[in-house]
Amino acid sequence: MGKLSPWICLPSLPGPKKSQMPLILGTTLASTVFMVLATGIALYIIKKVKNMDVTEAWEHDIAPHKVSYKELKKATSGFRDKELLGFGGFGRVYKGTLPNSNTQVAVKRIYHDSKQGLREFVSDIESIGRLRHRNLVQLLGWCRRRGYLLLVYDFMPNGSLDKFLFDELEMILTWEQSLKIIKCVASGLLYLHEEWEQTVIHRDIKAGNVLLDSELNGRLGDFGLAKLYEHGANPSTTNVVGTLGYLAPELTKTGKPAIRTDVFAFGALLLEVVCGRRPIEAKALPEELNLVDWVGDKWKQGAILEVVDPRLRGDYDESEVIVVIKLGLICFDNNPDNRPTMSQVVRYLHGEVALPQVLVAPDEYNVRKLDNGDRLEDFVHSYPSSSYFERVSAGSSVYEGEGDVDREAASCRVDGSWTLMRSKTSPAPGLLPTGSQLLQDSTQASFRQGCVICIS
Repeated sequence: MGKLSPWICLPSLPGPKKSQMPLILGTTLASTVFMVLATGIALYIIKKVKNMDVTEAWEHDIAPHKVSYKELKKATSGFRDKELLGFGGFGRVYKGTLPNSNTQVAVKRIYHDSKQGLREFVSDIESIGRLRHRNLVQLLGWCRRRGYLLLVYDFMPNGSLDKFLFDELEMILTWEQSLKIIKCVASGLLYLHEEWEQTVIHRDIKAGNVLLDSELNGRLGDFGLAKLYEHGANPSTTNVVGTLGYLAPELTKTGKPAIRTDVFAFGALLLEVVCGRRPIEAKALPEELNLVDWVGDKWKQGAILEVVDPRLRGDYDESEVIVVIKLGLICFDNNPDNRPTMSQVVRYLHGEVALPQVLVAPDEYNVRKLDNGDRLEDFVHSYPSSSYFERVSAGSSVYEGEGDVDREAASCRVDGSWTLMRSKTSPAPGLLPTGSQLLQDSTQASFRQGCVICIS
């Protein structure tokens, strides 16, 4: 007794508890590292996707050459402001140098929030990219990235014409240089309207869209608003787009652009170049606010040369200047049917066909013959000039009378050509905004003061 049974064991005391802190720290650290890595990978993927050129099936056959976004971003130094050349329709234009070819280009970055509209726009580019003319800015390539469309053009080292016309810091163009630029633009617009496989309506003809190369040749650029349609078809768009001062009046009624609306804008451009001022000059005197009205008033006063850019200091050919002014007024006619085509414009500018002679004989009727093959609208304008006129020969066969005239009496022929007649009263340039009125009644026509009348 007194001894413990060997089968009885007293419980042992618990040892010191092991710390869980290393495990917790390790787990936390591993989770943090994982999250950082996952975030980094996600950001990398997002960046890659963001900069990735997405190509859909319909884009494979699009011309011209498709350029990678990465290449254009590098060419423009990341589209930095220091490379910004200016603003165009729908977007900004940057100067760039393609890394592979070391070619200087102009990159236009356009934002478009409509996927369907973007597709249609790119489809237009397929056609525009095939345009080849010495007086058009060549579209070299393009790129699509999300809502952006990037267009790559030839770089024009002398910038746009408007800087030479309106920027006092720029050099002043001589008249010879200005006339050459006018002829270049006319040639390019003729190609768009009549000489290519489709009709291209530019829709934004203005000095800011005339680019000058190293030799100061004019090239028509900024096809951001251009629309194409087959020859003989009517354009379907009804959106009024363009620049104030260049918009033809019929656009506000129909919204449909046509080659004659481009001609209207070209007329504004002609007057801009001659006068050295914009179509709408906000800071001008009230009577000089509207360019065409001001030019018309000066024409009425017999002081048309007063509208010529004073910076030329009289160093120009008067006959050439007057032809350009007259042609500008003809193109600026409010009636689209009275505007010439670009083929006629080019012939006028190159002296292949004379503009209607301006006849200022207040005491007699004046007459201008239409040569065989000439179109009527070539001659439906005739305004007085202080230095460009021709009196009617005494032997001309002209109906002399006022008021209503019948068809037979008014429609005299001279050597088989139709004759235009002007009333005895001097022309009224107040009609310039609406142009001369062609009377088309089949039986009779009335003479109207200041109007050229043709009975056919």
